[in-house]
Amino acid sequence: MKQLFFILMTLLLGTALHADPVDLSDQVDGYDVRLYTETTPVVGNNDFYVTITKEGNKVKNLKVKIKFFMPEMPGMPYMEYKAKGMPQADGSFKLPVNFSMGGTWQYHLKFKTKDDAVHKIRGSVTL
Repeated sequence: MKQLFFILMTLLLGTALHADPVDLSDQVDGYDVRLYTETTPVVGNNDFYVTITKEGNKVKNLKVKIKFFMPEMPGMPYMEYKAKGMPQADGSFKLPVNFSMGGTWQYHLKFKTKDDAVHKIRGSVTL
């Protein structure tokens, strides 16, 4: 009976703790923005990617940056990580990010278009 309980708990926890890669979409000022990862985010180094389109066409001449942060909590200081987007051959932007701990990280994604307009999207990801 104890073995059956252990097997069921292992399966339940394994299913509950399984996380998928990030794939978030949003719109701002006529731009469609997709923030995604190819693998499940973990504590440590991660690669996020951003694809920005307008009217179905990828917009490439951009400056992209992201700030991930976790607010201060009792016994824990404010944490922040910033990254600048590196253009990729497929028109996306790579954002290398290092999470120092698990939990919910909020983000502000900003991109600047060639007309010097700055567009901002907010959201969160959970490790």
